Amino acid sequence: MSVNGDRNRVATIFDVARLAGVSHQTVSRVLNDLPNVRPATRERVEEAIKQLRYVPSQAARALVTRRSRTIGLVATGLPDYGPSSIVLNFNESARDAGYAVIATNPADAERATLRSATEMLIRQNVEAIVLLAAERAALDAFDGWELGVPLVAIASETRGRGIRVALDQRQGARTAVSHLLELGHREIVHIAGPHGSMDAEERLSGWRDRLAEAGIAGEEPMRGDWSPESAYRIGTELVASGRAPRAVFAGNDQMALGLLHALADAGLRVPGDVSVVGFDDIPEAAHFSPPLTTVRQDFVGLGRDAMAAVLTQLQDEESTAPPPTRVPRLVVRASTRSV
Repeated sequence: MSVNGDRNRVATIFDVARLAGVSHQTVSRVLNDLPNVRPATRERVEEAIKQLRYVPSQAARALVTRRSRTIGLVATGLPDYGPSSIVLNFNESARDAGYAVIATNPADAERATLRSATEMLIRQNVEAIVLLAAERAALDAFDGWELGVPLVAIASETRGRGIRVALDQRQGARTAVSHLLELGHREIVHIAGPHGSMDAEERLSGWRDRLAEAGIAGEEPMRGDWSPESAYRIGTELVASGRAPRAVFAGNDQMALGLLHALADAGLRVPGDVSVVGFDDIPEAAHFSPPLTTVRQDFVGLGRDAMAAVLTQLQDEESTAPPPTRVPRLVVRASTRSV
């Protein structure tokens, strides 16, 4: 048996759905010999089952009869502003659609930890799983695992299976760098988030790509951990080494805050000596000293997109295309100026 060239992996209901070009609910209807499946669709599904030598699990056979009006939410990563806002807005969107949300926040993104947390939700008869994935490892943990319910991933990168919804972190970073370039800056330092974070890597790629388009070879980024303390330390080290930059793109607003603190302690003015751009537009960003130029993300829209993707699958629609990726927008305040 072969699925996508891997002869060691057992086919899942989702593999059958992909091959037949239908939703996995439609596959489940065929398996349970239920009505409301067009003959041509049924034939495609049956052919895919034969081709993949798929053996349905108990969960797959029971899929269409499971109606609890609850959604399971698995949220990985730290409870920072971005993830917390996504969880809040997804919960509101689910409530508007008449669903309750049962959430779990695993201590880490290890496969065993995530699977244990997800199995706990499935035992509570949830109709779908929504995964808020901060790290690549969280997406990889679900590969080759037949949940028996739809999976929607909120993730910056396209990898693994399930329907993905996202904000375009890379384009948001490009917008931040473009703003600094338009102000005349040519040396734009980046304080990136931690290794393994998909958001951090996408923002780093956007910074690097935009500089390359402008013919600028940026130095290696410095790594923070999303906290103000990490960027305060980086800023202090930069000033002490005599390498204080003229412009900085910080990977999030909290790190921008730590950098502002370090620059102020060193007697450097923002934006007189250094222009600073953040990312996220946390509520406090407008009240930093000076108010922070940053990139605003549409967390309300992302929450709606995630719930819309869940409903698309639960309503047995054959189109499983994800919603368009939302692009963050620049909010210009007083922390940047032309040179």
